[in-house]
Parts: sequence; structure tokens; C-alpha cells
Amino acid sequence: MSANLDQLLSRIDALLDRVEPWLPAPTATDWSAVAWRWRKDGAQGQRGGGWLEPIRRPHPLRLEDLLGIDAQRAEIDRNTRQFLAGAGANNVLLSGSRGTGKSSLIKALLTTYQDQGLRLIEVDKDDLTDLPEIIEQIDGRSERFILYCDDLSFEASESGYKALKAALDGSLSAPPDNLLIYATSNRRHLLPEYQRDNQDARMIDGEIHQGEGVEEKISLSDRFGIWLSFYPFSQAEYLSVVQHWLAQLGATSADPAETERQALQWALRRGSRSGRTAWQFARDWAGRNAYITRPAS
Repeated sequence: MSANLDQLLSRIDALLDRVEPWLPAPTATDWSAVAWRWRKDGAQGQRGGGWLEPIRRPHPLRLEDLLGIDAQRAEIDRNTRQFLAGAGANNVLLSGSRGTGKSSLIKALLTTYQDQGLRLIEVDKDDLTDLPEIIEQIDGRSERFILYCDDLSFEASESGYKALKAALDGSLSAPPDNLLIYATSNRRHLLPEYQRDNQDARMIDGEIHQGEGVEEKISLSDRFGIWLSFYPFSQAEYLSVVQHWLAQLGATSADPAETERQALQWALRRGSRSGRTAWQFARDWAGRNAYITRPAS
């Protein structure tokens, strides 16, 4: 049985060797873009691995449009400017409430600093095992790359979890100087936390020692040099963001009090006072009013 299996595997290897030269060559990366998305859907006929798909229309957010997160904005902006200057800079984990500007901050950094050589590569959590391949492509280039992972969370058994740990700080190979990793998550420690984790803690000579489960959950987020936490907006902060976006959209109101009332009702229905909710309300309000006041054709 074993001999037959070995013979079958040998035939498969020989067949793959014969077919490989006929496969399409890997698509060359378009380095004229400022942002890419790592793809593994096979659309480009790659011989295994993935490819960097250019993003032709990056979201044109501006840092000054992101209100209510001044401290977080200043910290990640400072870190990014140090990175562009070739000075010391850290990988960043942005965690906290949904819709509070975590992803928008990273997109706004690209808008602000792309003319200074900043570039963005978006990688899905399931493709983090390809980090060595991505790093190989950008190593030695003159641009400065932020590898962006959105909405990151893991189970401990996932392969991407270990790949990210190694890329951050755990591999014998040093990461290239032109790469930082910025990740967003609703979880500070990126892994689910259970009550039993704390039950493994023990006391030795008056000192509390965390259990191995807790240590494992902390070990990944601890590899990010900067943690930025995001929280739900107060009512005043939410309304301030609503007014900002209405002004940006050129939507004036004859009854500001009524507009605020509708904005609060919108947030109540969504169960969230956040920058994302404020933007969605402003876009809807501006659109409805523009439609109502549009002259009949």
C-alpha cells in the first residue's frame, strides 16, 4: 500500500513539473500605484502565492476630517512622520468601539503623506501567512510601506496568528526598515478571552502570575509598540461630527435644532454614536434634502 502511494506521489510531482512551464508568468507589480490589496484568488494565473492588486481609487479621507479622536490622531501621525523620516517608529494596534475612526485614520495617513513616499498594502487576516512573500517584494524599495490589517481577530489555532507574531517580533530575520504594520481590531488582545483564563492565575510569594492562556493572548498585542484605544462618542462629540460633515457636504439647515433631533434619532436606531454613524446620517440628510428641493424636470 505504501509503495503504491509513493509511486502515485512521484507521478503527481512529475506531472506538476511538466505543467508548470506552461502556466502564466506572475504579474509584475504596478509600483506606480500608492496602495495595493494582496490577492490570492488566482485571477492572475499565478504559480501559487499571491499578487499585489493596485487600488486605483483610494479613499480620499483627510486627517482634519476625523474629529473627536485628537489624541489618537496626533500619536499615529507623529509615529508615521518619524517612519517617513527614517527615524525610530513602532507598529500600531488601534482597538476599540466600532465606527470610531480606526480604519479612517490609516486611510487618511495615505492621503496626507503619499507625496512623501508613503504607501499602503491591505492584507486580509486569512492571507497573513503570505507575509514573508509580501515583505520580499518590498524589501529594498525606496517607498515607505504600511501593511494594513483591518478588523483583526484570531483564534489561537489560526495560522495567520503565528505568521503575524513572527513578522512583528519573533523571527530570526529582521523586518525591512521600510515597513510598519498598522492593525485595527475591536479586541485589545486580538484573541477571545474566557473566564477560565484568569482561573489559571496563581500566587507565588505574594506575587500574582498569570496563567499560560492569558500570557498567550497578550503576547501578540504586546508586539505592537503603540496601542491606541477608541471609545464611543458623547452626545456633544457626535453632534459636532454631524455638523462637520453637513458643512463638508454643503448641506445647510434652516432648523438646526430639528437636524440635531433627527441626528440623535438616527444614532438611537443604529445603537451607536460614532463618526461612522455621523457620516451616514449627514450623507442621508443632505441627499434627502437635495432630492426634495430639486426642481421638477
